[in-house]
Amino acid sequence: MTAPTELRVSKDRRLMTVTFPGHAPFAFPAELLRVLSPSAEVQGHSPDQRVTVPGKKDVAIVKVEPVGNYAVRIIFDDMHDTGIFTWDYFHTLGHEKESRWQSYLDELAAKGLSRER
Repeated sequence: MTAPTELRVSKDRRLMTVTFPGHAPFAFPAELLRVLSPSAEVQGHSPDQRVTVPGKKDVAIVKVEPVGNYAVRIIFDDMHDTGIFTWDYFHTLGHEKESRWQSYLDELAAKGLSRER
């Protein structure tokens, strides 16, 4: 996957925009990036180990650090910093954002959890 031409975090630290060459920018709320983090802490080591992360409605992005030429590490204000967001993951997430978000909301509801802290 080609590297993005731009990664931009909004002034309020609650939105990250990722732009790939020849593609409209993908806008990712910080909450979505946090709860769908590719980290083992969230994803587990198999699908049945995946964790539904509640209470992240107000999470913000503190810092974005490059990882080689293929990814970034996002540090959130709740101190989560183990997810490596590859260019492929951003691209896939951009195209599947609505369905993945709806699945997350459905999981919260099914488990009696909330987006609020």
